[in-house]
Amino acid sequence: MGARVKGSGIKWTALALSAALAAGAAAVAFAQGPESAGLTKVRFGGDRFETRVVLELDKETSAKLLADGTLDRRVVLAMPRTTVTGDLQGAGYGLVKAWMVEEAAGGARLSLDLRQDAEVRRRFLLPPSDGATNYRYVIDLRAKGAPAAPLASEAKAALAATPISTASPPPLRLKKVVVIDAGHGGNDPGTSGAHYKEKELVLAAAQSLKTRLERSGKYKVLLTRDTDVYVPREGRVQIARRADADLFISLHADAGPNPSTQGASVYTLSEKGQGRVAEVANKNDWFMNASLSGGDKAVSQILLDLTQRTTKNRSAMFAETLLEKVSGAEIPLLRRSHRDAGFVVLLAPDVPAVLFEMGFMTNPDDEARLSDPASRNRMTSAIGDAIDAYFAQQTRLAAR
Repeated sequence: MGARVKGSGIKWTALALSAALAAGAAAVAFAQGPESAGLTKVRFGGDRFETRVVLELDKETSAKLLADGTLDRRVVLAMPRTTVTGDLQGAGYGLVKAWMVEEAAGGARLSLDLRQDAEVRRRFLLPPSDGATNYRYVIDLRAKGAPAAPLASEAKAALAATPISTASPPPLRLKKVVVIDAGHGGNDPGTSGAHYKEKELVLAAAQSLKTRLERSGKYKVLLTRDTDVYVPREGRVQIARRADADLFISLHADAGPNPSTQGASVYTLSEKGQGRVAEVANKNDWFMNASLSGGDKAVSQILLDLTQRTTKNRSAMFAETLLEKVSGAEIPLLRRSHRDAGFVVLLAPDVPAVLFEMGFMTNPDDEARLSDPASRNRMTSAIGDAIDAYFAQQTRLAAR
């Protein structure tokens, strides 16, 4: 009897575990399946005064306008839980000079480069109707100073139904957004060496890296600070998220009790730190709340976990690439150079992020290397090479 009871307990435990796993799989399938929309085609219609952009989708979705084109003639639209089918980019039409759809921040991101100053007049979602089998997300653009005629004529509607070829490469590649964080600042000096403070050297390195990246013409680069001011750590994360950054790199310099300890190292988010991500996700968040019927918290958590897992993998990929390029530039590394921690600046759930310790302020050689402009530029050149290689690798993976 005792043996049978024990065996029965094991059986019921196994059944309970199986049920739990099935429930978990169903929940993930719910988050990934019915809640995910596929973007299959981008179409254009209109003219140089008014242009309509139509995104064809296999399911209903929502979108957030991240940039309206006012600052740099670039319209950016983020679509959470939306997947991209194929390589969607082209030379544009009407007011649009070049366009691209990429996977970003756990969904899809549409970027439109405009030929001239224009505004987003309206955005709306059309359900399948009148022979159309797909959902259509519509963006209407209007040139500044254009005649006030509405974009509603039959001719323009017909143009909107005409697909534009994506065979020709765009005349202007849309830029990746990189946010560089110079650690500390203001009343927070960071660590100190014999001659310099950490906040001084990391700001100089951030400015050097910005120059290196902008020289290539491939990036839009933002600094969390460009003077000796203090920016709260949570604010640095929000700068990256609000910019819809493709990469966040926080620059620091280390310290230790032994002056002989030297070398660079890179940190990515630790398992323990992952539990703190929700703190950031709940502040000014959009992808967690968009189009969630009834505000289901369980589904929101699953979506957060899925996004976070992808972000963590990309962060680790960049960290390894960074160490490879820095080592190749004959810059010393710590023995265990890839580390993990729960630093606040690594907590963005949808932006790949690393914290890079460029050396030790308490080591005379490292301090001299970081304070010498030529040596510092060699360091930032290696970081720039790593960023180039990382995005090239992401492009190859996306094209498979």
